[in-house]
Amino acid sequence: MTQAVATFVYVLVICGLFALDRDPKARTSGALWIPALWLLINGSRPVSSWFETGPVIDSPEKYLDGSPLDAAVFGVLLAAGLVVLFSRRRLVATFLRANAPVLIFFGYCAISILWSDYPFVAFKRWTKAVGDVVMVMVVLTDPDRLSAIKKWLARLGFVLVPLSILLIKYYPELGRSYNPWTFIPMYAGVTLGKNLLGMTCLIAGLGSVWRFVSAYQSRKSAFRTRQMIAHGALVAMVIWLLAMANSMTSLSCFAMAGGLIVVTGLFRFARRPAVVHLLVASVVGISLCALFLPQTGLVESLGRDATLTGRTAIWNVVISLAGNPLLGCGFESFWLGQRLQKVWDMTERGIQEAHNGYLEVYLNLGWIGVTLLGVIIVTGYRNAVAALRRGRDEASGLLLAFLIVGVVYNFTEAGFRMMSVVWIAFLFAVMAASKSVSAAEVATGNRSKPVRAKAAVAGSEAWVAEVEMHVAPTGGFSKQMRTRGQGLMKETVS
Repeated sequence: MTQAVATFVYVLVICGLFALDRDPKARTSGALWIPALWLLINGSRPVSSWFETGPVIDSPEKYLDGSPLDAAVFGVLLAAGLVVLFSRRRLVATFLRANAPVLIFFGYCAISILWSDYPFVAFKRWTKAVGDVVMVMVVLTDPDRLSAIKKWLARLGFVLVPLSILLIKYYPELGRSYNPWTFIPMYAGVTLGKNLLGMTCLIAGLGSVWRFVSAYQSRKSAFRTRQMIAHGALVAMVIWLLAMANSMTSLSCFAMAGGLIVVTGLFRFARRPAVVHLLVASVVGISLCALFLPQTGLVESLGRDATLTGRTAIWNVVISLAGNPLLGCGFESFWLGQRLQKVWDMTERGIQEAHNGYLEVYLNLGWIGVTLLGVIIVTGYRNAVAALRRGRDEASGLLLAFLIVGVVYNFTEAGFRMMSVVWIAFLFAVMAASKSVSAAEVATGNRSKPVRAKAAVAGSEAWVAEVEMHVAPTGGFSKQMRTRGQGLMKETVS
């Protein structure tokens, strides 16, 4: 009876959050539910796990099998996403041209399948990894991109965060587990582990911090108070869950990236490139010193030992079993077969990641993969800082925060992996910050040619009027400049 009442109350809470956040002016596509479902599944647990139909991973051989149900679900979502992108192919092509480093990285991942010990398994995993890019592009090519981003992240947080609290408090058989050696309770919520719960809370929480700051600044908005209540409540839930899960990596990243969103959102001077570089350098520098300089004592102050809860031992083991240092073992192929069995024999049974995203990329893709990932990080950071400086995109602060989270989170967790929520958020930030794709292009990219032409003409006329307004009083508006503006209008219409 208690569970039924609690479930009813939490369903009302979820509906209330959506109602408070509702914006009648938003005109997003129904296709947004495709990436929303993709994110909800990857932010919780596989579909087969809810129905207990997935394979029990107690041997390397079973780890190769996977679940037919999960494969079917992800296959349907991927196919639906591709259909949507085909209908928006003009804008998709623009996005792809603006994100060449991402395409090159995924192209190299595909090539690395050739030297994998299990090429068919690697190919299936690469297909799912492509699904992450497809889902991000469905969001970014929505006719109302900003509203689509807001709804996409809100659906993640409003559903999974309250449900995690419900499972932890009233369904312990689903939301909790116990450490087999210490018998200390571990809180997983809707996920399969405390670190996964921390990852989901991290991304959902940062989305709500961004929405709270945006609503606070929109003093003339009729929905300001309602949205601040909804996202303020979600941030409070996230903080509680992070504390319960004791996921220090996610909690630390949330504090640092959340502070970055608040500072850059509320203070204009903090958006200057020099100040942004200083803030980011401080965040990354403090993280590196805390983790890899034991004499600082910062790790111990957070309740962790100098070995980072055994991570350093895992790093030594997996490095000793690494394959070709230049090429790696093939896409998502290190944790397979006899190599996985050797890791289990030397560490603990059941481990399936290196607890370091950069090391994970090195094991699978070698130094070439690490280098290509570095290019993505540098390019994405440069574009995110430029977008923040221009101040034309309301989401620019969020993009920078997601990018920095990707960099810092992977110091102690393997977040650069397919269908990881941190990886999806990182890809979203990199691709959304592409300076070659403006919000105006997204707004007109899915419309008919006459509408796009009308928008282009309006933009060209505005350019001529603006220049004339500034220089005409001084007699500097030349005939050549007017001719240039008129030619631009003809070119865009054609």
